[in-house]
Amino acid sequence: MIVDIVSATLLLLGSTMALTAAIGLVRFPDTLSRMHAATKPQTLGLVLMLIGTMIRVGERADVGMLILAGLFALMTAPVVAHRIGRLVYQEQRARDGLMDRADMEVGDRD
Repeated sequence: MIVDIVSATLLLLGSTMALTAAIGLVRFPDTLSRMHAATKPQTLGLVLMLIGTMIRVGERADVGMLILAGLFALMTAPVVAHRIGRLVYQEQRARDGLMDRADMEVGDRD
């Protein structure tokens, strides 16, 4: 009984975080703000939902797969966010005339 309540609470919290991330993607005005909404609350929501699912399934072999899915999300989300942020920053500087296309290619190699 208590396990079901804890599991349901974590699943609801996780789905709420994922919903706020989706709303942020639609509502935020620029790419950097949208990138923040797509990575931070979405990843936390996924982890909360995975923990709630782990509690619910118990000691089965599925828990290992859920752990791997959570680790994959935690490892890839920051890398993707960094690459998108860097690209957006460089594109904005090029658009404002602070950097030309040749500088962007050289800066991308470091």
